[in-house]
Amino acid sequence: MTLSLARIGHAALDLLYPPRCALCSRGGVFLCASCLDSLTVAGGRRCDTCWMPLRGRSCHACLEHPRALDRVRSAFCYEGGVRRLVHSFKFGGQSSLAPSLAAPMLASWHHHGFDAEVIVPVPLTGRRRRERGFNQSALLARELGRDLGLPVVEALSRRSSPRHQAQSTSAEERWRNVEGAFVGSQPEAVRGRRVVLIDDITTTGATLDACARALREAGATHVSGLTLARED
Repeated sequence: MTLSLARIGHAALDLLYPPRCALCSRGGVFLCASCLDSLTVAGGRRCDTCWMPLRGRSCHACLEHPRALDRVRSAFCYEGGVRRLVHSFKFGGQSSLAPSLAAPMLASWHHHGFDAEVIVPVPLTGRRRRERGFNQSALLARELGRDLGLPVVEALSRRSSPRHQAQSTSAEERWRNVEGAFVGSQPEAVRGRRVVLIDDITTTGATLDACARALREAGATHVSGLTLARED
């Protein structure tokens, strides 16, 4: 009954506000197939752990900052159309983009053979969540959880309010900014389980890694990360 009412509600909204592609404004969908195909896939020769492009035999980023994460994967490079989509999603209030953005993440999940028992979104500070009206990572996580039949648990919280990562001027500052910033808020949900962390973007990997450390302290056995995009 609830599902039927939800479908009726979505149909009514589509009549009032017909979907349009966030990139080309073509009617009918929030992200058309043509624009989706134009996005730059995060492929090529990359570190198996942090997914940064490899420019030598070893990954200098992982040597400088050994990871708590088993691995990270991202569907796209954070550039061009992807940057516009993320900006519309996070700052333009277009939460309706969540299913379209989660779809390529789901494809990456299957392509890279992710295996998990719990999905955990990266949390926002309370202030930022109130300003935005939603946590974009939680919306993506819920889409993935529904498609995969896995529980989505907001098992992390921030125990400090660090400066926003986008305001940090260097990689080292980003790492310092989130050191000890997260704590497991529902340890019983992750203890002894394999967890996949979900976020929209990863840059240095500092935020995902800080979250992974908190989840491991809470008892998670394996922690991987999956994001929509990676900034190379």
